[in-house]
Amino acid sequence: MTDLVDIQLVDDSAKTPDAQQIRGWVAAVFTTLERSPLALTVRVVGEEEMAKLNRRYRGRDQPTNVLSFPIEPLPGMCTDLLGDIVVCGPVVDREAAIQHKPPMGHWAHMVVHGMLHLFGYDHESDQEATAMETLEKSVLEGLGFSDPYQGEHDSGASSHAYT
Repeated sequence: MTDLVDIQLVDDSAKTPDAQQIRGWVAAVFTTLERSPLALTVRVVGEEEMAKLNRRYRGRDQPTNVLSFPIEPLPGMCTDLLGDIVVCGPVVDREAAIQHKPPMGHWAHMVVHGMLHLFGYDHESDQEATAMETLEKSVLEGLGFSDPYQGEHDSGASSHAYT
């Protein structure tokens, strides 16, 4: 499984988890979803690269925490590639501090969130968001992390990842 996950640590300004931690979070999603592992890339970047990607693919001129790029094979084509996840280290670290969340818990949440997007989960509607959050909480709990949304729904605040 670990050889199927390409980890690219481009930005070293953040308190980036090591490659083994990232691979463990990825593996937990495959296990929870009961899916066979597929190849993917997790790229950790700085704010400049993330802002360029966010502008190009989402029309937003600012960095975001995580973006997911699922592979969309041509009709009739089979592939063992899942896609790419890009995480902006400085944004994730800053969010963890602002939201008073354990940094590694927030990092794990962003990787899990990005993985679920690769599998087609989304949060465009309340129903989709509830389903996705339930899976996120399940994976993160299995990894020993607390509920990343605890208290948000009551207060009206939201730190949902934007992917």
